[in-house]
Amino acid sequence: MARSTIGVLLAALTGLIALITYTTGFTQTEAGVVTVIRDGGPLDDSGIRQVLNPATGPTWTGFWSSAHAYPAQQRIYTITSDPKRATTLGVDEVVVPSGDGVNVGVEGTLYFSLNLDHETLKAFDERYGTRTYIGEDDDMLYAWDGDEGWSAFFGQAVRPVIYNALRVQIGGLRCQELVPTCAFLNGAATPEPDVGLANLARVQSGVNASLEREIQAMLGGPYLTGFRFNLVRITLPTEVQQSISTAQGAQAGIREAEAEAERAKIDGQAMVTSAEAEAEANRARQKGYEACPACVEIDKISALPDGITVYAPGNPEGVNAAGK
Repeated sequence: MARSTIGVLLAALTGLIALITYTTGFTQTEAGVVTVIRDGGPLDDSGIRQVLNPATGPTWTGFWSSAHAYPAQQRIYTITSDPKRATTLGVDEVVVPSGDGVNVGVEGTLYFSLNLDHETLKAFDERYGTRTYIGEDDDMLYAWDGDEGWSAFFGQAVRPVIYNALRVQIGGLRCQELVPTCAFLNGAATPEPDVGLANLARVQSGVNASLEREIQAMLGGPYLTGFRFNLVRITLPTEVQQSISTAQGAQAGIREAEAEAERAKIDGQAMVTSAEAEAEANRARQKGYEACPACVEIDKISALPDGITVYAPGNPEGVNAAGK
């Protein structure tokens, strides 16, 4: 074989070895990802080798090592009462009962981050990175299997704690204390909107005060941090909202009927007052006639229609009234 051919083969072999070494022995991370490296060579155990921070360039991590990539940026978990929206990653439907048994929907957003401390990340990977979780399509996924895997982990390990925190806070208040229009269901004439706003702030503060502590206790360590919950509003089931609308209409009808009755009462009082005034004038006029009998005849003549020339009641000779 020619020396040149051997040289070409050696160069090709060297390149292949370099390619294999690079693709199987080096790891790099993207800007928003932190990676836990586990040994995986035939002579290695599967223990944690190292942790690579976000935006780390190609780094030697050993042959056939496995890389568990987790989100390094702040995460957003959206809570909705609309089941149509709860079909995408990071969006979940939450409905909990109020203190008086009305199932209310929650609209809000939860912010949190993965703890990027290396030792904490190693402990997290040991506890939660070596098991699988059920994904949306019933696939078994690891927490480091992209957004789908992270959402599967979060939904099964963390979501129940969030749900319980909301249930406790909202369950301590009646429907009308959360949604003022619920007062119409109890026959109230008008709701108290300011009370509802104050109670929403109270629920939000209560969730923020306890959620991080409860999640860390459930997970067994401070793996997730920086929890901040923003409650947007509380919604009502369609049938409850329809009942409220019906009650509002009935209340409006009652108020209109009351207003009509009040107007009739005022009109009636005006009529009574007018009749009393006329009666009083007649009594005064009668007293005047009793004091002045001649005034009766004078008023009679003054009241005669124009054109009458003779007025002779009880007098066949008549009285000339042409001068009226």
